[in-house]
Amino acid sequence: MIKDALTRLRRAQGQLTGVISMIEEGEDCVDVLQQLAAVSKALDRAGFKIVATGMRHCNAARERGEEPPMTEKELERLFLALA
Repeated sequence: MIKDALTRLRRAQGQLTGVISMIEEGEDCVDVLQQLAAVSKALDRAGFKIVATGMRHCNAARERGEEPPMTEKELERLFLALA
């Protein structure tokens, strides 16, 4: 669901703010990188949630006999952009 993606993005936003503060305060490099990796993972998961939601919307459109908003190739390209 998009709501889940938004939750993850807000969490990542907070984590990123924390990483910036850590750098500004001269925190240990290892700690900064661990937090940055957590931000990266949160962003990736949000992106995958959005792609999954798009896939569900496209499948639902096909089942209704409608033209989906995106082709499978477009969805695949978006998915691979996150990988």
